[in-house]
Amino acid sequence: MTSTYHAGLLVLRLGMSGLMLTHGLPKFMNLVQGNMDFGDPIGIGSTLSLILTVIGEAICPLLIIIGFKTRLAAIPTIITMVVAAFVVHAADPIATKEKALLYLIGFIVIALTGAGKFSVDRK
Repeated sequence: MTSTYHAGLLVLRLGMSGLMLTHGLPKFMNLVQGNMDFGDPIGIGSTLSLILTVIGEAICPLLIIIGFKTRLAAIPTIITMVVAAFVVHAADPIATKEKALLYLIGFIVIALTGAGKFSVDRK
């Protein structure tokens, strides 16, 4: 593979994960501060829903940014975006669920391609 291919994977990883952190870090701060006021879209309780969302929107994107276990780290984020698009925003118009779908597509690509050579894993 060419270095431009690997640079493209780096840009994709940094861009998608960096933007996802803007959603995940406020939820992480709520979790740390003990504010468990969060939805329960799949019926597992609001606290567990918040913890899983923090994993999908904050912890895993950090792993993806550094390129550590990138393909595995993308899976919780993909699941989080599936829930956001098809459960939380199921009845909403496409314009409302568009952001979750764009993240979903981006993280599916990351899961399929991996991190590239500009990563901790260097694959």
